[in-house]
Amino acid sequence: MATGSALRVRLRGLAKPASLPARPIFTNAIMLKPALAIAVKAARAAATILLRRMARLDAIPVTEKDRFDFASEVDRQAEAEIIKELRRTYPRDAILAEESGAQGRGDTVWVIDPLDGTHNYLRGLPHFCVSIARVARGEPELGVVYDPLRSELFTATRGGGAFLNDRRIRVADRRNLEGALLATGMHWRQRRHLDAQLAMLRDMLSTQVQVADIRRSGSAALDLAYVASGRLDGYFELGLKPWDMAAGRLLVREAGGTCSDFTGGERHVETGNIVAGNLKVTEAMIASMKPHLTPAMR
Repeated sequence: MATGSALRVRLRGLAKPASLPARPIFTNAIMLKPALAIAVKAARAAATILLRRMARLDAIPVTEKDRFDFASEVDRQAEAEIIKELRRTYPRDAILAEESGAQGRGDTVWVIDPLDGTHNYLRGLPHFCVSIARVARGEPELGVVYDPLRSELFTATRGGGAFLNDRRIRVADRRNLEGALLATGMHWRQRRHLDAQLAMLRDMLSTQVQVADIRRSGSAALDLAYVASGRLDGYFELGLKPWDMAAGRLLVREAGGTCSDFTGGERHVETGNIVAGNLKVTEAMIASMKPHLTPAMR
């Protein structure tokens, strides 16, 4: 299966086929409600599989895709259930899923992570979710992040706002990093950047900046959902895949926040490096990180 930049190129290719007429980037939020309902149904169906299999974690077959990168039979079953639900209503749409890769071509792509937080799930840590987004011409137009253990359903449509269980959510209104609660991730694939990332964390936690604390949860989609709902003030991570952030970045933006790459630009999907929060917190995070950026992180 293609990984890294190849996947991002494939996602862009799926979103912009030459053979089909271009459609408007901005879709009326009301028109997206039926598609959102289907995505929610698919997420709940996948979550039923995840919860049912939790009773016998030791019996779940697990394969190692790469060093410290695991996929379980549950990931594949949940993904197949999501795709089955989506195909019933949208048989012509393209798919980009973590386990099965890219399927089909079209100007609309469903980006799926059937189990974000696989390591947590397989170890019995109660923090994981299902993430589904629909992307049109490279931009998410609807997103679902579902945490079945807490019965928390985060949803967003482009131009229609972000919600947690039908309650509208907003990013926190913090004005700077002082007292902020942030989150990050340290994926094994990015260990070559460990010194730079630890230096960033050290500066943010210093008496000069005085961030209150930094969390590392193991689920990028939930981290972004928590930023959107104001539980976290900000989040940054390196080397994410499209399915890790597609739904979450729409949640953040529709909740009044912003997402950027580590330089403040718009290349976070291409690079996989993302900073999220309200505008002031994001700018402050980027300024704090800037002295430690390596050329490969820009």
